[in-house]
Amino acid sequence: MALTESTQLTLGTSAPAFALPDTVTGKTVSLQDFSGAKGLLLLFICNHCPYVKLIQSELSALGREYMPKGIAMVAISSNDISTHPDDSPEQMQQEAKRHGYPFPYLYDESQEVAKAYRAACTPDIYLFDEGHKLVYRGQLDDARPNKHIPVTGADLRRALDALLRGEAISPEQKPSMGCNIKWKAGNEPDYFKKR
Repeated sequence: MALTESTQLTLGTSAPAFALPDTVTGKTVSLQDFSGAKGLLLLFICNHCPYVKLIQSELSALGREYMPKGIAMVAISSNDISTHPDDSPEQMQQEAKRHGYPFPYLYDESQEVAKAYRAACTPDIYLFDEGHKLVYRGQLDDARPNKHIPVTGADLRRALDALLRGEAISPEQKPSMGCNIKWKAGNEPDYFKKR
């Protein structure tokens, strides 16, 4: 498993538009669907990555805790399923149900949404304010596979709580890290090749 850091998209960036199928409901979900929320937590994840597997329960817990408080939440998988069939939409649907994801789990077959967000790894975590401006792009917490550090969601929870209180979020943010997004042959974005 190659350890890859997030690109840490520039704070203040507007959330790029997307319209992708939800693997659980089959409905198309778009950025506009989250208008009116107090914030939008957008995650690039997948099924097979050990970094994601470590935090799946915490992601579900975050959804159950913060969605009722007005935070919209959505997860996207952009991996090439020809090389990683465990990340297929059918497997995504099963994974979402198995872990009780209370948020949509979208499939980015073209990988264009991942590119628009300059996503690099799973998990890659983005928190936008009610105007869909980026206020946090960093790690969930210090937990990593085989490091024996408990998963608490501490870093992301601090950012979410500050956003809900209307407080500034520190720009000092540790990048998320995990497995690299599995790009289709010839589809690797320039920002990823230069790393």
